[in-house]
Amino acid sequence: MSKLRVPLAILVVIIAIAGGGYYYWQQNQETLPEFIASGNGRIEAEEVRVATKYAGRVDEVLVDEGDLVQAGQVLARMDTEELQASLAKARAEVASAEQGIFEAKADIVQKESQLSFAERQLERANELVKNNNIAREQVDQRKSDRDVSEAALAAAKSRLTSSERNVEAAQAELERIQVQINDSVLKAPRGGRVQYRLAEPGEVLAGGDPVVTVLDLTDVYMTIFLPTRQAGLAFVGNEARIVLDAAPGFVIPAHVSFVADDAQFTPREVETRSERDKLMFRVKIRIARELLEEHRKRVKTGLPGEAYVMLADHQNWPERFTPNVPDDATLNKSLQE
Repeated sequence: MSKLRVPLAILVVIIAIAGGGYYYWQQNQETLPEFIASGNGRIEAEEVRVATKYAGRVDEVLVDEGDLVQAGQVLARMDTEELQASLAKARAEVASAEQGIFEAKADIVQKESQLSFAERQLERANELVKNNNIAREQVDQRKSDRDVSEAALAAAKSRLTSSERNVEAAQAELERIQVQINDSVLKAPRGGRVQYRLAEPGEVLAGGDPVVTVLDLTDVYMTIFLPTRQAGLAFVGNEARIVLDAAPGFVIPAHVSFVADDAQFTPREVETRSERDKLMFRVKIRIARELLEEHRKRVKTGLPGEAYVMLADHQNWPERFTPNVPDDATLNKSLQE
């Protein structure tokens, strides 16, 4: 009998807590004007995964978890020893191809000179044959020499074109390797705070594996869920307010940046009005980037709180929702209290 009382007691406590939570939510809803909706959530920030583009070994990681970083700051480097060797080889191939161009151009000059000489010889032979000073066979030989020189010049020009293509191919390979080396230096695409350091020097990673994750502290929002009636009146751009549990005396101005098109819960095929009222839509409340820039060092994700959304165009916020963003000293004092 005593064993049965313990589960029953626990069940009673759970029901009491749930009932108390529902009562508090109901009371909170009743104290709000009809044109203001509310929902609870947590502060979130856009997460950026800084990953390797190619497989390789981590050479060094230059940041730790919690560090503030600037856009473009070097976060880590991959080992590029093999790439550096390939780069040296590619440079040698470019130099060799460029030497081929130099030789092809010199050959063209030589072949042009030979063709010019052959043409003069042919002209002289044509003059001599008019006076029967040479045989017709010699004229034919000079003509043959001229034709051979023309063909040799055309071949030399073709070799120059081929050499130029070789240089372009070698240069492209050089640039490709250089791009790989550049991509081996992992930089922060945005400024923010390092959330996780996922790899250490010496680890071998596959292409696309993350090394660190960075939270963009200027892209911060809270996700809440609103019922059908309120979600239908919430539009992107509507004013909003956020009040954090950690600092209930301060009101953060925000705005609606996203309203889901689909309900979070899929209804049955036949639904009553009460069933439709149970549908919840995801709404994203975003804090202005300018405000976050001012308090960048103080932005913390994961903090729970309440978001309030203005549903009417020509209504004023109650006085208690007047924006009140503290400075660092005031916030520190509030948190200590």
